[in-house]
Amino acid sequence: MNKRHILLANVFFAPFTYGGATIVAEELAKALVARGDYRITAVSLCSRTELETYTVMKSERDGIVNYVINVPQGRSYHEMYNNPQVTALLGELMDGLRPDLVHAHCVQDIGAGILQAAHARNIPIVLSVHDFWWICERQFMIRPNGSYCGQSPVRIDACRGCASDMGAARTRFDHLGMMGALADCVTYPSQFAHDLVSSSGFAPGRGIVLENGVRLPDPDFPDAQGARRARDPRLTFGFVGGPSQIKGWPTIRAAFQMLEQEDFRVLLVDGSQDGTWWTPAHTKGLKGDWQIFPRFEQANMDSFYAQIDVLLFMSQWKETFGLAVREALARGIDVIQTDSGGTVEHKAAHSIDPIPIGAPASALQERLATALAQHPQAQVHTPVAGYADQARAFHQIVENVLGAA
Repeated sequence: MNKRHILLANVFFAPFTYGGATIVAEELAKALVARGDYRITAVSLCSRTELETYTVMKSERDGIVNYVINVPQGRSYHEMYNNPQVTALLGELMDGLRPDLVHAHCVQDIGAGILQAAHARNIPIVLSVHDFWWICERQFMIRPNGSYCGQSPVRIDACRGCASDMGAARTRFDHLGMMGALADCVTYPSQFAHDLVSSSGFAPGRGIVLENGVRLPDPDFPDAQGARRARDPRLTFGFVGGPSQIKGWPTIRAAFQMLEQEDFRVLLVDGSQDGTWWTPAHTKGLKGDWQIFPRFEQANMDSFYAQIDVLLFMSQWKETFGLAVREALARGIDVIQTDSGGTVEHKAAHSIDPIPIGAPASALQERLATALAQHPQAQVHTPVAGYADQARAFHQIVENVLGAA
């Protein structure tokens, strides 16, 4: 069988995994390899001071070769989105590997030059947009004061309050817009992301929605969940965000301060690399049983979700997808969430009334009190796309792009 060869670019990739977009990139790549009709080669970055800058290391995991480019620290503003040295190395890799298609997955720091290099070699391109990096120099449309920008569509002239150098910001915006036009297809994880980015003038007419997959529960998950509830029947809330305003922690803390009940547990996941997100001061004076749950990897996420009944997702900005929301729904976990963009675009949206971003803590307190009053409830498992489902959808995109090439 002649396998399709895809060169997948993501800022991080195993063995240097970090962030939700990297998880999606890795899992999609493994799902494509598992189909049997794809060969995936990855290219990613690291920044190691003990190594020569712009050297390329080769590693392999799960049957996927990863070429890791070592970039220097302290790169310029311009080099973070258009680095000629990285682009040249990418071109050399393309010349040697001769892929059938380039999948530019999450390329901040790699730079948009990967699109230019592929286009110059007549290699078809699928670009995946996972955040707002292509239209916002701050990547997440979060202002310096920690509040959500709220532009829709984004107009660069309205970015003066955030940009430290408006001329540089405009040059970046225009350059990335030109590079985006080189893609044969641009995928977005939600309709919200598609509409916002496309209406902002980025690659108009080239975008489609490709919903991210999530890791589905293992067959023994219901048994583990049931055993935990038998041991401790108290309602358990879970929170996977950090102690920041943009993830809604101040609202969560204030809401729990208002609660009269105290027969419940709360698990706070410490997703930091060094276990420093949470301290006793964060939960001091709060009723209930508060515990820190250590950072977990994809392979053992069931160990966390089996411990909770309700996921708190109180993001105060418009996100493009929301992996944790889907992971919870797939496991019959209730979700209390804000109206945070693409996070509400799931099959259970009609039964989950989101809390408006910026609503007072009393709105969340009412939801917490209701959840406690109604506990225990029958579980509702929501159909959620897994990585194999995403791989099938991506396969069709590849066939369409290569068929039109």
